Amino acid sequence: MLKLVRKMAGTGQNPNPAKATVAFLCGAGATLAILVVSGFSELFGAELMMAPFGASCFLAFALPESPLAQPRNIVFGHLVATGVGLAVLAILGPGWPAMALAVGLAVAAMQWTGTGHAPAGADPIVVFLLQPGFGFLLTPVLVGAVLIVVVALLFNNLQPARRYPLYW
Repeated sequence: MLKLVRKMAGTGQNPNPAKATVAFLCGAGATLAILVVSGFSELFGAELMMAPFGASCFLAFALPESPLAQPRNIVFGHLVATGVGLAVLAILGPGWPAMALAVGLAVAAMQWTGTGHAPAGADPIVVFLLQPGFGFLLTPVLVGAVLIVVVALLFNNLQPARRYPLYW
């Protein structure tokens, strides 16, 4: 037990906070991405927004060098996790044990496919709360994730000190 407690103590240092200008630019990028997704939702009368996209924006704009923030991970992480959630819902029906299983399977599937994206871990919960059909994979998931990536590509690369993506 003492070994476990020592492990949990942590030995690293907290990272320094971002400079105000960097923090502002990260926030501006996230704002722009959500504006674009929301604007397209309204323009086309299609729901393209879901809560995990806010967390995707944090990664895409505040940590664009993270493997979790790369376009492949944002788009396919959301697709894989949502697909797992929809499949588990269709097979097992609603209920908290099935929802918990869907989250666990989505995490495993993202790891197995190399498409890990932390915000997408919430997608099966969204699926179980909304209980949508398989069209949910197209809108909001695919279209919304692609729009976030497009904004991140443009916004991040307009900043001289940034290069996004690191890989596809």
